[in-house]
Parts: sequence; structure tokens; C-alpha cells
Amino acid sequence: MRFLNQLLIATLILICSAAASAQGESKDTDKADKVIPEAMNFVSRDMIKIDGRAIEYTATAGTLLMKDEEDKPIALFGYTAYIKEGGDSGKRPIMFAYNGGPGSASMWLHMGILGPQRTVVNDLDFTSKGPFERVRNEFSILDKADLVMIDPVGTGFSQPVGEAEGKDFWGVDQDIKSVSNFIARYITDNGRWNSPKYLLGESYGGIRSGGVANYLLSHHSISLNGVILVSPYMDFVAGNAGLKMDLPYINYFSTYAATAWYHKMIENRPDDLQVFLREAEAFATDEYAPVLLKGHRASAEERAKVLAKMERFTGISADYWDKANLRIDEGRFAKELLRDKGMNTGRIDSRFSGEAINHLSESFKYDPFFPAVGPAFVATFNDYYRGKLGVKTDRKYITSGGLYRDWDGSHAQPGSSYKVPFANTAVDLAQTMIQNPHMRVLVQQGYYDLATPYGATDYFIDHMDISPKLRKNIVVEYYEAGHMMYLHPPSRAKFRKDLAAFIGE
Repeated sequence: MRFLNQLLIATLILICSAAASAQGESKDTDKADKVIPEAMNFVSRDMIKIDGRAIEYTATAGTLLMKDEEDKPIALFGYTAYIKEGGDSGKRPIMFAYNGGPGSASMWLHMGILGPQRTVVNDLDFTSKGPFERVRNEFSILDKADLVMIDPVGTGFSQPVGEAEGKDFWGVDQDIKSVSNFIARYITDNGRWNSPKYLLGESYGGIRSGGVANYLLSHHSISLNGVILVSPYMDFVAGNAGLKMDLPYINYFSTYAATAWYHKMIENRPDDLQVFLREAEAFATDEYAPVLLKGHRASAEERAKVLAKMERFTGISADYWDKANLRIDEGRFAKELLRDKGMNTGRIDSRFSGEAINHLSESFKYDPFFPAVGPAFVATFNDYYRGKLGVKTDRKYITSGGLYRDWDGSHAQPGSSYKVPFANTAVDLAQTMIQNPHMRVLVQQGYYDLATPYGATDYFIDHMDISPKLRKNIVVEYYEAGHMMYLHPPSRAKFRKDLAAFIGE
């Protein structure tokens, strides 16, 4: 019996020792898992001609290690910087640019319009068969400003490190803070405190820019010369028909009309798009909106009159609109407009169309824009980045992280600690314009954009709480193209001209 007891005790000691050893190994493994990756830094030099003028520049592709207030590493922030050689870089304009998503890398702006290399795609066609082509980009902005393309955490090569997690970056306010802190750090590390500074954000980059402009001023005392909003998404309510609120349907209506006009789906189609859109805009605010707001208090006569005009402007039958209770989101519209042709339109650019996957589905199943242009962008970017810029890593460059699924959409507006559930950083932008009255804003918006309709853009501009004097600092340019208007050749030239003029003033 004594022997058995001794054997049991010895066995327990061995088990406990093994468990302790395993726990220690687990802790060591955890520590190993949290080893901070080294920042990358790949430098090259090249030249580009813009308007006949040779621009020699240095390109730096890499990551910057960011730390928190306690000096603990929290993120590797990926970026690509293009700096003109010669002259006083400390006084030359510098632009910080990013796409949106949330969860989109800066590849689209980088290879679509801003950078020194451009992906070649055939507008409205499926550029999905390799080899793909990239060319020197004569529409680049490098003759006017140095350029820093930013990939927010979770996109490109940017990632949380150390004890940080994705949730520390994936939200409206978290994203504003991290991008602002990166910009401030870059300015310090590269001696750009005295440079004229610009932000350029596309799509969700609008919400980001509204917040970043305010955060830079309030937390870093960094004032901007200008903010450029490309196809901006500024207000979670005004531009989101999926919320089933009346305002987005009103704001979307003129883009539905533009799309129907483009695809020739309306009777007695006028030749002049602008005249047609002014009529559609007036109808949306003066007749459609009041009936929506009345709800079931609207008379049968009022409803019938509005339904007839909805069919006239959109090419979708009054019966369909009636059964939908006067409200159709962009997915249903993209499907219904070309249903009889077995097609659906694009969302990012409603000029695009593709064969429908399910002819009986209520909403479209895919956006033909992405398979039409996406493969060319991804292929040429990786070829350029890993080849010409010399980036050596086996890591995947994440073009779209799908972060919107985990995104915290709440936002604390300036001066408030309370977070509203749906962000609207047009409020932040307005307050920044008041505190920095020399800051100018350029808005670039396409008519055929079902992702961020131009009606929602007009709405946020018209409702900014600023004086008539400050309102003169806002310039709005429209393009007969979609969300990425710079893929449309005539709009690409206009985009470059408008942006260059804005920076030059």
C-alpha cells in the first residue's frame, strides 16, 4: 500500500512538472508569436515626363513601425512615397492619399491616376485576359506635389503587431486616429512640417478624411492646405439605402435616372444628360421626397402622379415601384433595369454591365465592374511593386481585407465623448474649415456612381454648417463616369486638370 502511495505521489509530481513545463513552453511560444516584424524599406529612383517636363523622383516602398503613447509597438504601416528630387522638399506640397472600403488598399488610386505608373484597362470592357499592360502615367500629380500612398492597417502590408489587435484599428474613430498618427510621424521623420499639406481620399476615404483633417488639427496642430474628396462617402445615413430610411432613396434617385439615360432604357430620351438630370433632381426633392415623408398619408392621386414620373425617369415600371412601396435600393435597381436583357448594371460604375448570374433573383449577385478591371490592377500592381520598386517579401499585398464586416461604424464628433451609431464626418470637416478658414476642399464626383451617388454628395455639401464665406472654399467637379471616374479617358484628363488647378491655387 505504501509503495502504491509513493508511486502515485511520484506520478503526480511528474504530471505537474510536465504541465508546468508545457505551460512555460506555451508562454515562450506566445512570446515568439508576438515577435515584432522588422519594417521594410525599398528605395529606387526613376523619371517621368508630365506635360513635357521631366520629373526625377525617389520612390520608397515600405512599412513604418508605429507605437502607442506608452512607446509600445502597435502596427506596421505600409506606404509608398514619391518625392521629387532637387529643390526644397521642405516647402514643396505633399499629398497623403488612400482609398476607402473600409478595408481597401491604395492600389486603385495608386495605379489608376496618382502614381507614376498606370494600369491600362479598356473602359467598359472586361480587361481580364493577360498579359496586362502598365504605362508611365502622364496624368500623375507628381509635377505638382510629392505623394504618399497610405495602406491603413489590415490592407496592403499593414498589420497590427505586438499586443495590438485588429479591433484597435478597425472602426471609424480607430482608423482616423491611426492614419492621423501615421501622417504626423511621416511628416516628422521626413522634415515636411513646413510643406503645404493635402489629403486625398476616395469613397470611405471621405469619412476618413473628414475625421483626419480634424484630428490632425486638434491633436497634432497640423493644418492642411486642402482636402480632396473623390466619390466621397461622408454620412452613413444619407448615402446608405440599405438602412431603409427615406433620405438615401431621395439621394439615389438622380443616379438611377442617369443610369437609365445612359443605357437608353427610358422613353422619349432627351439628348442632353444635364437637362435631364436637373429635371430628375427637382422631381426627387420637390415631388418624390414629400410623398415618401407623408407615408400612408399620401393620397392615391399624389402617389399615382409620383409613380408615373418615377417610371419616366428610371425606365422601371410604375407597377414595380408601387410594389416596392416607392423604395428600391441600388442592388435591386442594378438588377431590374436590365432584367429583360438578362444583364445587370455595375454598382461602382453603372455604365458597366454584365450577364446576370440568376435571372430570377431580386437583387444583383455581383458587380461586373470588379471582374472587368480588378485582375488587371492586381497583376500590374504586384508586377510593378515587386519588380520595378524592388519590394522583396513573400507576404500577400491585401487589396481588399473585407474589414467592413468587423467595422465599428460609431463616431464621436468633435467636442463630444458620446458616440453616435452612424458616422457623419461632414460635421468634422465643417468644424475644421471654421478653425482653419484657409483650408480648401475639392470634391470630385461621377454621375454614374451607385456606390456613393452624387445626390448624397450634394446633400452633405448643402448641409454643412458653415458660413457663405467658407462655402466659397469648396469646389465641386462632376464627371460623366462612375466611382473611379479616372478610368474613363475623358474624365481622366479632366480629373488631372481639376486636381492640378486645385493644388496650384
